[in-house]
Amino acid sequence: MALSYLPLVNRKSTAPVVHRINPLEDPRWDGFLKRHPRSSVFHTSAWLESLRRTYGCQPVAFSTSSSGEDLQNALVACRVDSWLTGQRLVSVPFSDHCDPLFDSAADFAAVVTALEHELRKQNLRYFELRPMHSLEPVTSLFQQSHTYWHHQVDLSPDLSTLFHNCHKSSTQRKIKRAEREGLTCHEGRSEALLDDFYRLLLLTRRRHQLPPQPRTWFQNLLDRMGEALTIRVASKDGRPAAAVLTLQYKDVLVFKYGASDARLHPLGGTQFLFWHCIEDAKRRGLRFFDLGRTDYSAEGLARFKDRWGSIRSTLVYTRFATSPHFGFRADSDGWKESTAKRLVAQLPDWAFCSLGSLFYRHAG
Repeated sequence: MALSYLPLVNRKSTAPVVHRINPLEDPRWDGFLKRHPRSSVFHTSAWLESLRRTYGCQPVAFSTSSSGEDLQNALVACRVDSWLTGQRLVSVPFSDHCDPLFDSAADFAAVVTALEHELRKQNLRYFELRPMHSLEPVTSLFQQSHTYWHHQVDLSPDLSTLFHNCHKSSTQRKIKRAEREGLTCHEGRSEALLDDFYRLLLLTRRRHQLPPQPRTWFQNLLDRMGEALTIRVASKDGRPAAAVLTLQYKDVLVFKYGASDARLHPLGGTQFLFWHCIEDAKRRGLRFFDLGRTDYSAEGLARFKDRWGSIRSTLVYTRFATSPHFGFRADSDGWKESTAKRLVAQLPDWAFCSLGSLFYRHAG
């Protein structure tokens, strides 16, 4: 049963009543997401269940809609419990963006007040929002935490125009080179494709001196996402050169993970796969190809995404803390990356994978 409470201590307040629900158990959840124009794959029960299965993140949603009516709004988050990084609410872990789904400023303000109550009651460090669209600050407790680039390709033009919009030398020529080299693209959701993808992921994460996500994360995504998830692997004479994992929700194809063998980069495998993604999205009648977020410091990756004729915008994450002690600078989590890079340099594969399983339980 949904729990509810007034967002203010004053019981005579006319503020909306806020209800606390479990999106994995509430039968209204997925139907609400289909109706709401700003919902994304990161709101879905499949994504939330994958997080719960892999990392133990417990999802919760806050809404001003009572249990006896259709859901009209919601803010979803997951509780992250870590002895290393503390207990907190994140909306939502490992997502690029996750908008609060509200049309009324008063309803959103009521939920924020309820969240303040939740943070204090459970002694949580902070609550983090990852909105796609900018938010009006409804409380002075909001602090900017991280800023990223976001890239998205508008798929409304025809294929020839989309190809023409790509950078001539670094993108168009790479695609043509891959075709001349006879690269093949295999796609689907098989265990063999997952094996190829994960082997390339290990190479890529080691190259960037970052721990790999646990294989169970991708297995859980595969199990829960069903046909919304596709793995594409580009190969040269049977040797995997590059791989991408995409997620489809409504009319958006989301590029979520990519991996490659650096020794085969000259063949243009990654560009070859991205173009396959665009062609497939056009066949399905999709409207956007979401290329995800990019760190401000990753200039090379940002340029790579720019060269697909994408639109670059800014993602601003916001943290809400009830105590100044829990405030953070925008770069305050940089220690996670720097610590990981020092640890992974010379690890054997078994320890490399084990470190990833440990690390991501404390990240998010």
